[in-house]
Order: sequence, then C-alpha cells, then structure tokens
Amino acid sequence: MIARLALLLLLRAPIQCASDPDPNRRLEDTPSEALWRLAERFEADGDEAARRIALEEIVERYPSSAEAERARVALGRSAGSTESATSSATEPSATDSIVDPSNGDAP
Repeated sequence: MIARLALLLLLRAPIQCASDPDPNRRLEDTPSEALWRLAERFEADGDEAARRIALEEIVERYPSSAEAERARVALGRSAGSTESATSSATEPSATDSIVDPSNGDAP
C-alpha cells in the first residue's frame, strides 16, 4: 500500500528538464554585464579613466563575452583620447632595467 502511494505521488510530481535559463528572468547580471554597466556609469559621470579601466577589465577577464566585443569597440573608438589607465607607464617593466652599452649606459 505504501509503495503504491509513493509511486502515485512520484508520478504526479512535476518533472523538471534541464534547460538554459531564460535571460529575461535572471535575477543577477553576469560579471561582464555588471562591469559594462559600471563603465557606462563612469562615462555618464565623466570619469574617463575609471571607464577605461572597467572596459579593459572586461576585455582581459571575459574575452569571449558580448560585452568584451563592445568594450573593444569602445576602447578603439577612444584609444587616442587618453592614455590607458592600466598601462605600464606607472609600473616598471622588465625592459626598464635593460642597459644599452652602445650609448654609454653601462653600469
């Protein structure tokens, strides 16, 4: 009797199939979407350096996302306007310590 009842309840239970979630019903953004929105907010606030950092972060961390393509386009469009905020201009690179003996820079 209990086995029949269990079987009956099992057959009436909804069956859930694996499927891709509906993007219109998601509760959270993907990380690349969140960074894109942040970059848009920085642009609206006039903070171009922060915008560039956010866009470069999208391209670096999420290169295959749709937002990465949008970020590449945005960076290409404004590439000449300001220097990259994450460029190595503020950080020493490995080539900074190379000495060229031909011009008298030897230690």
